Amino acid sequence: MEIRSKLEDLVAKSLKPGHFLVEVIASAKNLSKITVVIDGDNGVTIDDCGELSRSLSSRLDEMDFGTSRYVLEVTTPGVDHPLKLQRQYVKNVGRGLKVQRRDKSLVSGKLDRADAAGVVLKQEIKEGKKVSEREIVIPFNDIEKAFVMVSFK
Repeated sequence: MEIRSKLEDLVAKSLKPGHFLVEVIASAKNLSKITVVIDGDNGVTIDDCGELSRSLSSRLDEMDFGTSRYVLEVTTPGVDHPLKLQRQYVKNVGRGLKVQRRDKSLVSGKLDRADAAGVVLKQEIKEGKKVSEREIVIPFNDIEKAFVMVSFK
């Protein structure tokens, strides 16, 4: 079992209910920095990150990864972090989403729904004074990257 898989298993066993692992970022050659990115259906607090960090740190110290020193960072995905899991899309229904498709085209709109097949965005189309909506269905396998658009309204 490779190091990243061991770390992912360790994190999964340490998460609170309602929290989920987004990704573990660690170099297989040099484990000087391990970044654990978590999210939650109802959000994640800084206390949650600190608690997980302490739990993981003590368990990592017991394991031998071939390095004696490392920096462990437990964080949540920021606005510049693309959505990776279906669960993240479901959590962000109702928010603006910008999607880069595999063909490199960009599309944005309000995330209307997400399921196992993909996402549905609603776009407002303005023609003069008339405003209409159209749905855009995007399968997950067609999504290269997707970002939640932050609104300050």
